[in-house]
Amino acid sequence: MSTERTLVLVKPDGVQRGLVAEVIGRFERRGLHLVAMRMLLMDRSLAERHYAEHVGKPFFEGLVAFITSAPVVAMVWEAPGAVALVRSVMGATDPKNSAPGTIRGDLAVSIGANVVHGSDSPGRAVEEISLFFEPGALVEWTSAAQDWVVSS
Repeated sequence: MSTERTLVLVKPDGVQRGLVAEVIGRFERRGLHLVAMRMLLMDRSLAERHYAEHVGKPFFEGLVAFITSAPVVAMVWEAPGAVALVRSVMGATDPKNSAPGTIRGDLAVSIGANVVHGSDSPGRAVEEISLFFEPGALVEWTSAAQDWVVSS
């Protein structure tokens, strides 16, 4: 299985509830490597580009309003099969359908306040990562796990 990168956002509800460290810990314990992280307040333009596939859907305006309402923490995680692994750790979008032990199963309160976002495919991950991070902001793992280099 090839190494992939994927975007994870801790959404405003997760940041406001102090769950960032919990989310990070869950991904680290599953063996993913954190290669970039930043906190930001998304503006409408970024939110619309990030959720472009939902334009025209009845929930789009509410989604944009929520994601721009307070800071988010954007992260890039890396591992073999990272997209599928991150999605399994997150759980189903609707927390009532998320298994116990998943982030959403344990921490989310509603489908609208479900703590995290994760890319849904390797191709989409590349697109989403480029929305939030410049290439130089991503750190590369070398063959020795303790050695890091910044990608260019």
